[in-house]
Amino acid sequence: MKHATIAVICLLGTTLATGQDDMAKAGKASEAYRAHRELITKPSFGLAKVEALIKKYKLRDKEEGPLPAAEYKKLSSKEKFSYHMIYGEVSSQNCDAMPTFVDEEKHIYAYPPGAFQDERGWSDAQMAEIKRNRNAFLPLLQQTILKGKIGCNLKQAILELEAFELIPTMCEVYKRKRYDHDILSVMMILMKEGKFKPFLESASYKKLYADEESSYQSFLVANKENQDLIMSRATAFYASKRK
Repeated sequence: MKHATIAVICLLGTTLATGQDDMAKAGKASEAYRAHRELITKPSFGLAKVEALIKKYKLRDKEEGPLPAAEYKKLSSKEKFSYHMIYGEVSSQNCDAMPTFVDEEKHIYAYPPGAFQDERGWSDAQMAEIKRNRNAFLPLLQQTILKGKIGCNLKQAILELEAFELIPTMCEVYKRKRYDHDILSVMMILMKEGKFKPFLESASYKKLYADEESSYQSFLVANKENQDLIMSRATAFYASKRK
């Protein structure tokens, strides 16, 4: 998947500057759901150590703030995972915030929010490291996901790694509450990027991705029928990849 999420969201934020009416009309349930969509999940692996290093070098105060190479090399594989999942080395603080949409909690959007609430993003070096450690990071992603919350940072990691292997785990977590519909968005993007023919030929794909005007505002109604259909297709996609 191309590493362009933040740039797209920044552009979208600008084009949606006239959408303040939607923000005004959005109720408390939609506002609460937006806050949930933008949550960042912090893995537990060496978290205190990693956060201490980020604070020590005042990385969040810099536009570009990679951890010193010598310090990074000292981290274990699990600690490196936590570092990447909680910190983007590139600042994107000029992005305009997306407005809260009316009935946002009732929709399955084409795309989830970007990682780190769109304030920071992974550098090219981080992306290369994340992909290079795919096999080591996948089980750590799974362990973190099974704790119940798949933050926007974890969703972005799943997409960047094209981690179809985690579809059964995502289905398991989603079914617990059927609240975080961005989990379904992730599954659809995995199918889209994986060129899964049954999905590419579906009405859902045509509505969300085929139209040139499709955007982060494009959505499906989050009724049980659509929820189950997406999970069913994603499970079939998973099975086809495992053959």
